[in-house]
Amino acid sequence: MQMIDETLNTEPENNAEEPQTTETPATETSEPQTPEQLLAEEKDKYLRLYSEFDNYRRRTTKERFELLQTAGRDVILSMLEIVDDFERALKILENADSSVKSGLEGFELIYKKLISQLEGRGVKPMDCKGKPFDVEFHEAITRFPAPTEADKGMVIDEVEKGYLLNGHVLRFAKVVVGE
Repeated sequence: MQMIDETLNTEPENNAEEPQTTETPATETSEPQTPEQLLAEEKDKYLRLYSEFDNYRRRTTKERFELLQTAGRDVILSMLEIVDDFERALKILENADSSVKSGLEGFELIYKKLISQLEGRGVKPMDCKGKPFDVEFHEAITRFPAPTEADKGMVIDEVEKGYLLNGHVLRFAKVVVGE
């Protein structure tokens, strides 16, 4: 029983081990503060608190704005797959016979409306072909020998179009780069 009592005793045996504080409370200073000093202290505290709150307000406003700009990011990404399907279907239908051409006009109208809605939400397609390869915007699928010396390091072909959402990369463009 005595052994258990000793293990429960967690107080230090030597008072010298306890940390000593040398701070004195602000109310117990050796010199009495004048009203001007007290006013200056309180004004300083107020200004610091005000600037801290102002920084908090700016940060939360910026975060809220960024959240609103990218709120539909997942929905827009899924819509880009539909846009890709539209573009592939349009390429196929352009080479079709004249009986299909009348249906092509309605198909193009729907495609243009979808693109205009996405652009209204801040989505813009990247123009990659013929531009220098940039890892910030492009994903290299493969490399081919460049037809000319000027085409080295340039995007030769675009396999999948890339898109920007309010200036930020929404989907990287999948490209073929000249070597």
